[in-house]
Amino acid sequence: MEARFNLFETPTAAKVAKRLYSVAGIFAQSTLPKALQEILELRASQLNGCAFCVDMHTKEATAAGESQQRLHLVAVWREAIVFTDAERAALALTEEGTRLGPEGVSDETWAGVRKHFTDDELGTLVCLIALINAANRMNVIVRNPAGAYEVGMAAALAN
Repeated sequence: MEARFNLFETPTAAKVAKRLYSVAGIFAQSTLPKALQEILELRASQLNGCAFCVDMHTKEATAAGESQQRLHLVAVWREAIVFTDAERAALALTEEGTRLGPEGVSDETWAGVRKHFTDDELGTLVCLIALINAANRMNVIVRNPAGAYEVGMAAALAN
């Protein structure tokens, strides 16, 4: 399978894509654990059917020290005992922020993340969820295939 279009071969789309990858690098400076960031990006990518990003975030999560068991259970996190209350709150926010219905994110979900995260971490969560959804949509539209991603490639694309 090949992508139907390479965003990096057009001047405007290449600039946008590089800036998205560059913005993603800011998350590394936050206090939100890298492994949690990758789990959340993986979950949004699963929901959006973005094969490229599922591949990327599974590999990046593994490199960040995430266990295979937890990665295998991300799609069914509600029934899994391996996630903390804070992680569950962040996963709920990720799902509601990805599926945005008419009411957006519920007050219950918002209250859940407020209990577990600082204002800076909460701001990071909101931006992370918005950015992964944008990246998912770009990759799904052009049918970017999965399987060839190697750890660190995204960081290299930001340059």
